Amino acid sequence: MPLQEQLAAKLCELSGLTNVFFCSTGLEANEAALKIARKFGHDKGIERPEIVVYERAFHGRSIATLSATGNPKVQAGFGPLVEGFPRVPLNDVGAIEKLAATNPNIVAVFLEVIQGEGGINPASVDYLRAVRKLCDDKGWLLMLDEVQCGIGRTGKWFAHQWAGIRPDVMPLAKGLGSGVPVGAVVCGPRAANVLGPGNHGTTFGGNPLAMRAGVETLRIMEEDGLLANAERVGAALKAGLQRELAGVAGVVEIRGQGLMLGIELARPCGELLGRAAQAGLMISVTADKVVRPVPPLILSEDEAAQIVALLCPLIKAFLAEPAN
Repeated sequence: MPLQEQLAAKLCELSGLTNVFFCSTGLEANEAALKIARKFGHDKGIERPEIVVYERAFHGRSIATLSATGNPKVQAGFGPLVEGFPRVPLNDVGAIEKLAATNPNIVAVFLEVIQGEGGINPASVDYLRAVRKLCDDKGWLLMLDEVQCGIGRTGKWFAHQWAGIRPDVMPLAKGLGSGVPVGAVVCGPRAANVLGPGNHGTTFGGNPLAMRAGVETLRIMEEDGLLANAERVGAALKAGLQRELAGVAGVVEIRGQGLMLGIELARPCGELLGRAAQAGLMISVTADKVVRPVPPLILSEDEAAQIVALLCPLIKAFLAEPAN
């Protein structure tokens, strides 16, 4: 289909990778990535291939992606989970090097460049570069889940590009279709030919509506300069939050990049959802204690200032109350 070819060519151009498989959701994209890694291992003669995953990660709610996820709450009630997912903490090079030295069955590393559901936890530039080198040295696949942090959200097309690296496998979804369900797995040369005919499939992936949505989304983002907008307005939003919440007891950290930010508080803050809605502001809370502003990429600096003006008093008032 011409639209499939057009969108695939654009994703390859933007990423520097070579091949694309289209699906409908981020879960499907992540599931495909896990299958690629397993088949990659079997093709190398490893009978029980394992994939390094991360504490506080979130990759989806199918049994396989749930098993790769690092959240006991969302896993509860769905055991037994799939085995073969040794887990390490994020940004700890020593932990993954130790695992590499002791586990001969590892075939891939699978991580979010910025953990979204886990609390807006960014992988550092140095860590991403170290893991890329380790994967090259060991012959592993580096698989970067960009479902939430990709498609311009941090100010580059893909969050890993801040580190100047390329993955072997990159699942995408969410922002790719501007609300129309579309997912993709973008692969480089090491992974592009792992799956052959009959190894994988999808029912609705690559349909004309989804492909048109993807093509138009990327076109408009380029024409309207939305990557630069995300970087500029995201920096203004983060600076405003830091200014207004500086020294407030109970504010642990404000972190993130571009228009993917997190405000970690010292205690669970789910009740802020209702309070913010009453004030005219839609927010989300993740990892129990992290307020997650992830506004649209078309946000203006004036609108960012409005978010600061609405949100910060709510947080201050909440933290001034006795803990339940």
